[in-house]
Amino acid sequence: MKFIKFFSILIFFAVSNNITAQNAFHKYVVYFKDKHNSPYHLNDASNFLSQAALDRRTRQNIALDSTDLPVNPAYLDSIAQSGVSLINNSKWFNSATFYTDDSLVIQKIFSFSFVKNMKSVAKYKKEYKANIQNGIDKSTFIPHDRNSDLQGFNAETNKSLSESMYDYGLGFRQISMAGGNYLHDIGFQGQGMTIAVLDAGFWGVDTLSAFDSLWMNAQIKGCRDFVEPGGSVFNQSTHGMMVLSLMGANLPGRLVGTAPKASYWLIRTEEGAAENLIEEFNWAAGAELADSIGADVINSSLGYTRFDDTTQNHSYAQMDGNTTPVTIAADMASSKGILVVNSAGNSGTNDWHYISAPADADSILTVGAVDKNRKYAIFSSKGPSVDGRVKPNVCTMGMAAFVANSVGGVTSGNGTSFSSPIMAGMAACLWQAHPNSSHMDIIRAIEQSSDLYTSPDTLMGYGIPNLVVAHLMLSGIAISNLDIENQFNIFPNPFIYDLNIVFRSNDSEKVTIEMYDMNGRQVYKSPDIFRSSGMNSYHVMGLDELSKGIYSVVITSGNLRSLKKVFKL
Repeated sequence: MKFIKFFSILIFFAVSNNITAQNAFHKYVVYFKDKHNSPYHLNDASNFLSQAALDRRTRQNIALDSTDLPVNPAYLDSIAQSGVSLINNSKWFNSATFYTDDSLVIQKIFSFSFVKNMKSVAKYKKEYKANIQNGIDKSTFIPHDRNSDLQGFNAETNKSLSESMYDYGLGFRQISMAGGNYLHDIGFQGQGMTIAVLDAGFWGVDTLSAFDSLWMNAQIKGCRDFVEPGGSVFNQSTHGMMVLSLMGANLPGRLVGTAPKASYWLIRTEEGAAENLIEEFNWAAGAELADSIGADVINSSLGYTRFDDTTQNHSYAQMDGNTTPVTIAADMASSKGILVVNSAGNSGTNDWHYISAPADADSILTVGAVDKNRKYAIFSSKGPSVDGRVKPNVCTMGMAAFVANSVGGVTSGNGTSFSSPIMAGMAACLWQAHPNSSHMDIIRAIEQSSDLYTSPDTLMGYGIPNLVVAHLMLSGIAISNLDIENQFNIFPNPFIYDLNIVFRSNDSEKVTIEMYDMNGRQVYKSPDIFRSSGMNSYHVMGLDELSKGIYSVVITSGNLRSLKKVFKL
């Protein structure tokens, strides 16, 4: 063993001398052997976990373990006193990251008795260090011409919006596609839920009007930069700003997000100007912060496959849910009771067309992209995981999704970077409605509510979720099968303003929904609609003008005709 360690020192020494000669510096991860002699103890967890974090574990019967203990501060002090610059540390990996260009320091650190291993996770030329400050955003969302989408936003859509809890503006289709507006209408808009957003930066979130409500209502709970500790997240990258707008924006008539009343932590883990393995360790540090402050949901519109240093590249064989650092961290966050929502990736047309890490994690919700017509978006990364699991888990609108832009307006863009937060906000609202459910209960309900649940594929996974159906399932209500039982679910009953109709279907068929009063007079008839294989949900609005009394709701589809009575208050 001594020979192996000495040989490793020679390798580090040679590499460090080589990069020093090239006027460069490395960032390293150092792993520690243990957490012995630490001042932290599991029986006094309030010293390192917030009450919200402890409550989340209690609700889900999750026990504390050694991975909850912070890194031994004495180990960190020894590393820092060696003359390097500490960046972050991870209690889950029992590690720390630092940078230096001094090969002698590398040799010294590796000789410490408490050091288990070290690895280079980034290398830069020294002049590059100044460029890090520029916040260059190379995030892989795809620009989109919004004109055709604006033309499709017609008066009929505006009318339907006025009858909902929010006037969603251009954001209506992306939330209504999965039924998230229904959760808003029954009072669940994210109140009391905390979403941690891990991204490349949040340029302008402190000044843009789309986020005024978040600041006025103290919904921004904190910010942290794990790329440049101590830096501001508000002058780095517009990517996180756009991602946040899909959940938290509140511009009535223009754009309203999927969780406008949730609380948010803004966490920078991604370095927009480069792609290095250290970002996966930044991600872990950010997820640990989310855990410690008691976040319920993590949205991560990030993914890793290939790096500037090709020796760090991942392979598809590693997309097994257990191998890459960021995937291990994502599953660890899930094990702490956090609902992790991650984009599938935008590599669908590339030579690497598979999901990226941590999208392969087995205990998170991975989200692909569809267009406004519910069709697979060609850029969305494909599954399955290498071990054959369904990935992506589900899809939401990610082509021509509407987001806030950097000049105070609303624009559209393409990317699973956008479908992920649309889903994350709705998942937070669903969990708010069912606080006694676990995060895995929420994931399973979302999957089971999706339109391809009985026949998942490699492009869309289980398909497009239906949050109305997921809500019913979590409420313990069985969903009727229109074909077999000649029945459908309808609620609320009695009703005041509108009705929701839900049923299972074995195939696709034209559907007509009609309502009749007690005199047999037709008071409502739907436009031409179609049921699809799997779950179906229809929202019938504008019924507040009807007189009080009993009505018959009739569904006709092919040779089927099913009727239910409802009462108008």
